[in-house]
Amino acid sequence: MLDIRPTCEHCNKSLPFDSEEAMICTFECTYCQDCVTLLKEVCPNCGGNFSKRPIRPEILLKIHPVSTTVVYKPVDLEKHYKNIQGS
Repeated sequence: MLDIRPTCEHCNKSLPFDSEEAMICTFECTYCQDCVTLLKEVCPNCGGNFSKRPIRPEILLKIHPVSTTVVYKPVDLEKHYKNIQGS
């Protein structure tokens, strides 16, 4: 089951459970659409692509609450761009 993380890992923007701009990779690294564009649609952690995060129906939030753990680790964009150019 997805954690539904509360913020963008790069800019720390709030991404509530029903956010239309939350994007995730295969390991559920979570970024906003603006940061995914900055990252050239390549996850800096796994090198994979991003997909739109599904929205958990509000009725299920009491049974399956979203994560409250913030993962905030801004990406060194210069290093990231070099890594993806070498791929």
